[in-house]
Amino acid sequence: MSLDLDALSIRATNGQPLFAPLTLTIPAGEVVTVMGPSGVGKSTLLDAIGGHLGHGFRLSGAVRLNGRDVTNLPAEARRIGLMFQDALLFPHMSVGDNLAFGLPCSLRGRAKRRAAVETALAQAGLEGLYDRDPATLSGGQRARAALMRTLLAEPAALLLDEPFSKLDAGLRDDMRRFTFAHVTSRAIPTLLVTHDPEDAAAAGGPVITLKADGV
Repeated sequence: MSLDLDALSIRATNGQPLFAPLTLTIPAGEVVTVMGPSGVGKSTLLDAIGGHLGHGFRLSGAVRLNGRDVTNLPAEARRIGLMFQDALLFPHMSVGDNLAFGLPCSLRGRAKRRAAVETALAQAGLEGLYDRDPATLSGGQRARAALMRTLLAEPAALLLDEPFSKLDAGLRDDMRRFTFAHVTSRAIPTLLVTHDPEDAAAAGGPVITLKADGV
C-alpha cells in the first residue's frame, strides 16, 4: 500500500495557492510529518486528501491510493481515515457502539461484530468498557477509543490532524507510541500534521515543512 500525492496544490477563492505543489509518496507503515506556520494550509491539505475540501478552495494535482486515482471520489469512497485533535465520540452511544460504528458493512452478524469490537478494546487497553458511557472516559481513553474506531474501518491510509495536542505530556507520549505502533503493525501509510517537533521525532519518518507558495 502507498499514498501518493502528485503535484498537489490548493488555491483559495482569490486564486492564490496556499503552498507550492506537493509531490510525495508515503509507503505502507510509514508516517510522514507535515509542519509549517499556522495558516499555510496544513489542515486544508488533509481535507483535500480525505475528500473534505471546502467550497472556498480548488484542488489541482492528484491523490492516489495504491496506484488508484481517488482525487475526484467522495470521501466515503476513498477509504482514508481522519483523526482530529479532539477525540470525538458519539455521546448517545456506548464506547463499544462507538467502535462498532466504524466496522465495515462486510463484517456481518452481531456476534462477529461484537467480537471485533471487544478485540479492539482489549488492544487499546479498554477491555470491559464496551457498555461504558463515553463521558466517563479519561482523555487518554477517549483518544484510544477514537483511534480504534478509525482503524476498525480498515482505512487504506490515515490522516492525523494534531491528534496529540490536547493531551498532557504523559498521555501524549503514550498515545504517540500507541498510534505509531498500530500504524506500523497494520502497514498503513500515514500523514501527520503537527506543530510539535516531538511528534515528528516519535513518528520517525520524513518531515516536510509547508511554506506559502513563493516563499
